[in-house]
Amino acid sequence: MPHLAPGLLLALTLLQQPASAPVPELAVIDAKLGGCSADFTVKDAAGKPLYNAVVHVRIRYGLMGVKRMDLEVGTNSDGKARVVGLPTKAKPLVFDISKGNTKASVTQELNASCRAIHEVGLK
Repeated sequence: MPHLAPGLLLALTLLQQPASAPVPELAVIDAKLGGCSADFTVKDAAGKPLYNAVVHVRIRYGLMGVKRMDLEVGTNSDGKARVVGLPTKAKPLVFDISKGNTKASVTQELNASCRAIHEVGLK
């Protein structure tokens, strides 16, 4: 077998591998207030992932919760979204999830669950 250049050999190897479906980019919003996070998977009544379901949260922080921040992120085609940079010390956060006329709420106690995973069904 003749000697092939390493670059050509790599190109031939990549061409022979089966193409995989692209992974949808995860929708992420960063509050930049701390190290806690919340991951969401939102599904419809039939259990199918919901694209562009809106996850909203109002964060109250600072002395006596005087400062506040509203964050919103939409889910990707897999029904997934992530909120990062949540404060480690704050009152419980209430996430409102909606798509069209369907709504749900999820509460996260940051003291008990700094990195939470929420599976939400909208019906």
